[in-house]
Amino acid sequence: MDKRAFGVIPNYRTADASLPYEPISASHKLVIGLKDSFDGPTFPVAAVFATIHQAENDNPSFGQGMAGWARRFGTAIGDQVICNMMTESFMPMLLRQDPRYFRIGKGTSAWHRAAYALTRIFVTLNDSGKRSFNYSEIVGNAIGATIANAYYPDGRHLSDNVERLGIQCFTDGLSQMAKEFWPDVKHMLFHRHEAASQPLVSTAHPLP
Repeated sequence: MDKRAFGVIPNYRTADASLPYEPISASHKLVIGLKDSFDGPTFPVAAVFATIHQAENDNPSFGQGMAGWARRFGTAIGDQVICNMMTESFMPMLLRQDPRYFRIGKGTSAWHRAAYALTRIFVTLNDSGKRSFNYSEIVGNAIGATIANAYYPDGRHLSDNVERLGIQCFTDGLSQMAKEFWPDVKHMLFHRHEAASQPLVSTAHPLP
């Protein structure tokens, strides 16, 4: 598996659903969370979110200018790190659930694969290999949204917490959909490039 889907999205927790299930250790779950949290693209992604929030003047107490942008950048990183560690490490370790995304790949329709990827925020596997409600995703992100009250002075209402939970879960669903289809996109792009770079072979008879 590539370390990053589309060169940006951390891809350390994608597994092949067609293979026999094997559980992973608690230390492996911790490593997955750490790698996803501190992967290189985490910081430019946080910068993008900080710029968007600055333009929309979210959390106006942060102010504007570089100081305001720096606060938004820091909170964006905090959101990613806390939610990743909660949903991919701490809650899976506590609840004995598997934080990996099991890619189904080819063999079914694109619509089915997209729906499968999006709904994995609600369905996961226990360490025993049995399907279960994804408490790690929902509860982990809910805890992350609650912790964020400590550094979002303008967003401590219940509605703000629910909004943060919804955005994080939806973002995770889109991330899983990207992981599901990235190998197909990569194959299509590189296959076309390789085909275009192949020299033409003449089928005409050689001149005597």
